[in-house]
Amino acid sequence: MTQMKKIKTNKGYTLIEMLFYIVLFAMLSAVAINSLIVMMRSFKEVGIQREIAQGGEIMERISREIREADKINSVVDVNGDLKLDTKDDAGADKLVEFVLTNSNIRLLENGNYTGDLNSPNVKVGALTFNQINTTKGEALKVFLTISSKKDSQNRSYQYYDTVVLRGNY
Repeated sequence: MTQMKKIKTNKGYTLIEMLFYIVLFAMLSAVAINSLIVMMRSFKEVGIQREIAQGGEIMERISREIREADKINSVVDVNGDLKLDTKDDAGADKLVEFVLTNSNIRLLENGNYTGDLNSPNVKVGALTFNQINTTKGEALKVFLTISSKKDSQNRSYQYYDTVVLRGNY
């Protein structure tokens, strides 16, 4: 008698193989989720740094207006208010004002509000102007402190500049 042997084919996973694949999938998922969290934190930090970089742009705008001014009309260093007498492109007299209101720097030209120099996500903590008068001319020291409203660490950054009026050098 010939015995017929049944060949048994394995059509499935063993329990150990299944556990191995579950652990491997869990580890890969943890690595991917951790990478996404790190990327999101990096994107947030880049956004905060971009907002803080606006301080340099604000300082450049203020410095340019001071440099182009004919004379200083008035300075209120406590409130961060500055009025400059200057001329427009056509040569007509123009009054330029920088006013710190509710952590925003407002720009006014001839008494008309033209907009805020900072974006809504940037908070201006301080803006001070110190007038310097010498026998040869006038200058202004400008101090600006800003922070991002999105920053959970409440970091603030300071910008400063000393600008000589154009008619004085």
